[in-house]
Amino acid sequence: MTDTATGHFEQDTKLPSLSRRAFVGGLAVFAALTFIGLPLEPAQAQTAVAQKIADHFASVKTMSGEFVQFGPRGEQTGGKFFISRPGKIRFNYEAPSPMRVISDGKSVVIGNQKMKTWDIYPLSKTPLKLLLSDNIDLTGKLVRSVKEEADLTTIVLGDRTVFGDATITLMFDPKTYDLRQWTITDAQKKDTSVMIFNVKNGGPMDDKVFSIPYDDINNRGK
Repeated sequence: MTDTATGHFEQDTKLPSLSRRAFVGGLAVFAALTFIGLPLEPAQAQTAVAQKIADHFASVKTMSGEFVQFGPRGEQTGGKFFISRPGKIRFNYEAPSPMRVISDGKSVVIGNQKMKTWDIYPLSKTPLKLLLSDNIDLTGKLVRSVKEEADLTTIVLGDRTVFGDATITLMFDPKTYDLRQWTITDAQKKDTSVMIFNVKNGGPMDDKVFSIPYDDINNRGK
């Protein structure tokens, strides 16, 4: 599953508008768990519920499944995702979308196979750093609200560090604590919603799934 596209290489920590949309859409399900910085804090009991769910998510060392994404203009895309802790994640969008999002534990890349371009960012400069660690700490000022219902537990998180003044609404199964759906609302109040299904937890995963073609990227034009 290693991509062989070559082309544009950037070492940057500020996402351009097009890449930001791909990054938000593709990683919202997981980056949501890492948002920090807003000065709103729910009751201690609510934070405890959120932390219990985060602990459950962090206990799953490998995960794979499918996703369907709904954009702010009603556009629909889908694909598959893969996770291996610590630090590794991949999103493959189905055709006709050319996008790939990969983290190999050191860097996060957004690849466009059609344009043969790659944008690359240090993992430490993205929300994935906390998400993909072996422990997820939500005891700070991360959680804006928690709503517990019979068939759904909803957690709202917020961030100003990477995507501006964005919020994430995460919906979990209240019995299993499994993530079912999420919506990210960006600084322009536009929503991107994602549903995941056919999720498999645990089991071996090949490191080649998370490989980034550094040689191809660095040797472009030679």
